[in-house]
Amino acid sequence: MRREVPKDSAATLTRRSLLRGVGGLAALHLAGWPAAARAGSVGDPRLVLVILRGGLDGLAAVPAVGDPHWSSARAGLEGPGVGDTGGPTRLDALFALDARLGSFRDLYAREQLTVVHAVSLPYRERSHFDAQNLLESGGTRPFALPHGWLGRAIQTQPGHGAVGLQPVLPLVLRGSETATSWSPSSLTPPGRELLEGAEALYRRDPALAAGLRQGQAGRRIVSRGGKREAAAWGGASFPGLASAAAAFLSHADGPRVAVLELGGFDSHSLQALPNGGLDRALRELDAGIATLHATLGGVWGQTVVVVATEFGRTVAMNGSGGTDHGTAGAAFVLGGAVAGGRVVCDWPGLGPGQLHEGRDLRPTRDLRSVWMGVLRDHMAVSETALHGEVFPGSAAVAPLAGLVRG
Repeated sequence: MRREVPKDSAATLTRRSLLRGVGGLAALHLAGWPAAARAGSVGDPRLVLVILRGGLDGLAAVPAVGDPHWSSARAGLEGPGVGDTGGPTRLDALFALDARLGSFRDLYAREQLTVVHAVSLPYRERSHFDAQNLLESGGTRPFALPHGWLGRAIQTQPGHGAVGLQPVLPLVLRGSETATSWSPSSLTPPGRELLEGAEALYRRDPALAAGLRQGQAGRRIVSRGGKREAAAWGGASFPGLASAAAAFLSHADGPRVAVLELGGFDSHSLQALPNGGLDRALRELDAGIATLHATLGGVWGQTVVVVATEFGRTVAMNGSGGTDHGTAGAAFVLGGAVAGGRVVCDWPGLGPGQLHEGRDLRPTRDLRSVWMGVLRDHMAVSETALHGEVFPGSAAVAPLAGLVRG
């Protein structure tokens, strides 16, 4: 039976105390998923964006072992050879895949992974802050756009709700009225009396009332996995967050777009060190993708995951046994809806005269073309919207075709 909350008791609750108590639900941005997203649509596609912070060395993840200059260009960084214990797996005559990316290797063998190499943003400097802003805003000049490319894309498709798996709404999702954020909470879930007080206090404020309802819905979605998964989410590990993202995306009442991020790729020193920073980051990335694959279940066949970073690294090792900020690198497009089993690349070469500014892998493809291809062919965003609203100033960039099945 529903209990009535006395008027004076509801009045004594402040918004600050309520937000603190209701925080036990989850850290959710005050926005609502549209009815169309809950009801589903023809095809009902899912999209996951994974942002790698720090600048992944694309030549470490996807080494160009068939390039005649490979060994000399990567002296000290090349690691075990193909076929050696702990060595990379050959993908084709030119490229291999780092052994620490075992789930990526399996997806490639199942033709559910496409690697896009020698790819870069339209940015030729080496600032993390500027490059990461462009990675999320989709612009051509740092901090020129207040919203994100994925948020603007979702706004053209109002049937797709979105969630960022972090405490605040990421820039890449801003601009969408249906985007929200979620992060694990260690707070004790609020009791019924507190929730009823919150409902009474927020009744006359549509935005806060909607946020409270969504918080309750989010808690119901992510609590389906039980105590074991809840403990993983509380630790905020990348695999744990991937599992939470899968819970949202596979639920009939959940969003259809998710954004995850993982740091640790700024490998300035001791890059090849076992159990070092890059080693741990690559293994955690691989574990997260494996978890996402396993926990999405039947929804995996409708899913595209794009993994991208702000820039690559220098080709040669620096004096600290690592690599410095570079230009081109590698991106990954994977999922059950991906037409994979290949590397897409116009390879520029690793010879001294072939490098960008004599030090970086030269970019031959705009990263925005990858996003455009997925948005057009998987999320049904029109090319007119892509060039006009989603990626302003991209008229010369063509969407990369053939990334998605059928």
